Amino acid sequence: QVQLVESGGGLVQAGGSLRLSCAASGSDFSINAMNWYRQAPGDQRDLVAGITRGGSANYADSVKGRFTISRDNAKNAVSLQMNSLKPEDTAVYYCHVDYTMGWGTYDAWGLGTQVTVSS
Repeated sequence: QVQLVESGGGLVQAGGSLRLSCAASGSDFSINAMNWYRQAPGDQRDLVAGITRGGSANYADSVKGRFTISRDNAKNAVSLQMNSLKPEDTAVYYCHVDYTMGWGTYDAWGLGTQVTVSS
């Protein structure tokens, strides 16, 4: 089983920046896609950004040009650089991965990290 640990959330003023990080641990696994989701109170959990093992990234329209996702395959880690933050970016951010272990494919979620952007 893969476990994810997120870090980097916090409180920032509008226009500021934060960097979220997520590291996967376990044994005998290979990570495929790595994603960041977010969920604000009362809202559904939405995809913010995703990146394939080969480095192809995709973004929600609301964060294009402001957020950048990157990954380090050797470290089984993914980061999300968030610039020009807006109050509407306030949410709990979750790391999510799809991975292969043995003959099966699975997914895993982190516990989430709070990002609060003040106006």
